[in-house]
Amino acid sequence: MEIGIVGLPNVGKSTLFNALTGSAAAAENFPFTTIEPNVGIVPVRDPRLYTLAKLFESKKTTPSGVRFVDIAGLVKGASQGEGLGNKFLSHIREVDAIAQVVRCFSDDNVVDVTNGATPVQSLEVIATELLLCDLDQAQRQREKLLGSARSGNAEAKVMVAELEKAIDGFNKGIPARKQGLSSLLQTFSFLTAKPILYVGNVGENELGGNALTQELEAYGAKEGVQVVLLSAKIEAEIVQLPESERTEFLQSLGLKESGLDRLVLAAQKLLNLMTFFTSGPDESRAWSITRGTPAPKAAGKIHSDIEKGFIRAEIYTYDDIVKYRTEAALKEKGLIRLEGKEYVMKDSDVVYFRFNV
Repeated sequence: MEIGIVGLPNVGKSTLFNALTGSAAAAENFPFTTIEPNVGIVPVRDPRLYTLAKLFESKKTTPSGVRFVDIAGLVKGASQGEGLGNKFLSHIREVDAIAQVVRCFSDDNVVDVTNGATPVQSLEVIATELLLCDLDQAQRQREKLLGSARSGNAEAKVMVAELEKAIDGFNKGIPARKQGLSSLLQTFSFLTAKPILYVGNVGENELGGNALTQELEAYGAKEGVQVVLLSAKIEAEIVQLPESERTEFLQSLGLKESGLDRLVLAAQKLLNLMTFFTSGPDESRAWSITRGTPAPKAAGKIHSDIEKGFIRAEIYTYDDIVKYRTEAALKEKGLIRLEGKEYVMKDSDVVYFRFNV
């Protein structure tokens, strides 16, 4: 699953993406892959994984990852083909969620293409372009189906009625995610149906926030959208440091964790992902799966052979292993469960899959 990073030009979007991919390249034992120049898989620094690695004295520690896509800067009029409009919108259509980066800093050396627009006004430019694109798509689909509907085709009639509801909502400025649209319209992949989060890019001396971030956070609360504040410039500096020096640098800034780590965790939540673990002396590893995934499908994340030959899963909770320290103690207390093919994985499960091929 992918999350697209979008924003108006010069908001720090590409600086942020370069910091994200830099963090991946610098992460020890992370199977970093740059699929294309604008796509990167970024490690999720989950403290639970490192706790397990210490408990099992694992030789190797491998985090899970979130896939980010840097999408070319949007300009007003993109829905009408302005700038890289059509390319921009097609790239958004391909991702599963959207992180909208907005400028919350002042810098005379970085041209402000919005002419001083507030973060909310910048977000509204993006929202409007996506809404106009969805409106155009819904209207075109309705026109295609009208003939069949008028001829008495029952399915076409239902679809036209649903599209008209969506069109009415788009005309009122209501995104698809807030309309409660029929599942019949899911095949259209409306851009405004995608889950979103807001990323406020602040100046180096404004990590605690400013008037612009206050406005952004208030807007996020009203819209029910999570807001992550960070300085892309500082994040780009952090990833250049050796891992051993990062904690001290963060502490000097009054931070417990980097903005990138908070962003990656927010992205994981936005994509409806959760984590299970495999852990032992050789390796402790985190695996990201969609919530609601059954055990055999989760096993398939590790290897397709394990899914095909799935017999059962031996599972215990992260909290239990932290409390009792060893698998032997868990067995003694009856805390290791045997689960079959119908078992739905839970966040923090530590698992060993038994299989036969």
